[in-house]
Amino acid sequence: MIKVGLMGYGKAGQAVAQVLCDDPRLDLCWIARRTASKPAETLQDSVIPIIGLDQVALGDWLDAHPVDALIDFSNSAAVTVYGEEVRRRQLMLVSAISSYGDNELAFMRSLGADTRVLCSPNMTLGINFLILAAKLLRTIAPFADVEILEQHFRGKPEISGTARKIADSLDIDNDRITSLRLGGIVGHHEVIFGFPYQTLRIIHNSIERKAFGTGAAFALTELAGCSKGFYTFDDLLMKKMSSQLAQA
Repeated sequence: MIKVGLMGYGKAGQAVAQVLCDDPRLDLCWIARRTASKPAETLQDSVIPIIGLDQVALGDWLDAHPVDALIDFSNSAAVTVYGEEVRRRQLMLVSAISSYGDNELAFMRSLGADTRVLCSPNMTLGINFLILAAKLLRTIAPFADVEILEQHFRGKPEISGTARKIADSLDIDNDRITSLRLGGIVGHHEVIFGFPYQTLRIIHNSIERKAFGTGAAFALTELAGCSKGFYTFDDLLMKKMSSQLAQA
């Protein structure tokens, strides 16, 4: 069983915590958030403590409550708080932060020299498989027309960052992205390939934020079987697919 500390307890972090608690392969030992709540919190009716990094020195906390891995659903600045502790203790790290700057991302990559690190701006397993499948089809049919459709809840103002990532991975312009804002849609991404006599659609729908938790659990358990290094979700999926093909 992998002992885990979770960084971040916003809406995504709360959903992820529930998934990690329910996964028999993982032992969620504690949750760290930016500021402590008063009175002190625990996760629902469990004994899992929720600490505030404004009141607890992370190094001291890790000495008293050691873990094998950190999962980060907080913010891009958090890596400056835990990064050297990850390096020194050789903790596995799964980061779901989408807003790293160049310097922060370079620091994340440097951690891979001493431990196992996975960084993915979208932690859902389905989206990452969609991107991998779309990239494969793009190489098979480079002259097909490609369009991206993304749908989200009415109040989301910007183009989906995931849609931009899909476009970038397929080397197509962002003007090939169509955005719709409807009701309470959590997230819908669709890649449409147009051929002369057929079309093919690859579709992913997010139903709730717990999808981030299942993706993080997959990433961490796969990372546990890797050597030291910096990995993307693509790397883990390709490793998994290669293993399955070798058994076929």
